[in-house]
Amino acid sequence: MKFSTRQDIEAPAAAVFAVLTDFTALEVAGMRRGVRLRRLDGLTEPGQGMSWDLEFRFRARPRALIGSVVEYLPPERVVFEGVSAGYEITLALGLLALSKARTRLSADLLVRPRNLSARIMLQSARLARTSLARRYADRVQVLAEEVAARAMRMAAGAA
Repeated sequence: MKFSTRQDIEAPAAAVFAVLTDFTALEVAGMRRGVRLRRLDGLTEPGQGMSWDLEFRFRARPRALIGSVVEYLPPERVVFEGVSAGYEITLALGLLALSKARTRLSADLLVRPRNLSARIMLQSARLARTSLARRYADRVQVLAEEVAARAMRMAAGAA
C-alpha cells in the first residue's frame, strides 16, 4: 500500500534537509515517545548505511523494527527502510527548492507485507484507504509545520 503527499515549507531546502536528517534529535524524540532504540552502525557522520534496532508499542502490542538509511543525497532526498516481522516499509522524503525561502516536501510511504497475516491486514486496511491517506497527509502537514519552525529557529540562532 502506498501513500504520497506534498507540503510546502517556508524555509530554504538546506535548512529543511538539516532538520529532517538531525538523527540525534530524532532519536531523542523517539525515546520521549517510549521507543527503545539502539544504533547498529558505527558511522560518525550522517549518511547512507545508518541503522537502528527499534522497539515500541503500537496498538497495545510490542513491535520491533530494523530501520536504516538507504539513500542520502543532501539537500534533495533521504530514503529510510524498515523491516519488521510482518512488513517492509519504505519512506522517501524528497525536497524541491521552489525559491530561496520555500521548499516542497514530498513524502512517499510504501508498506509491503512479508507474510500472510500482514497481507490480510493490509487488504483490510485498503477498505479504509481514503481515511488512512487523509490521516497520513495530516501528519505530514504537522511534520512540515514543525520542520519550518525548527528551521527558522536554526536560522535565527546562526544569525
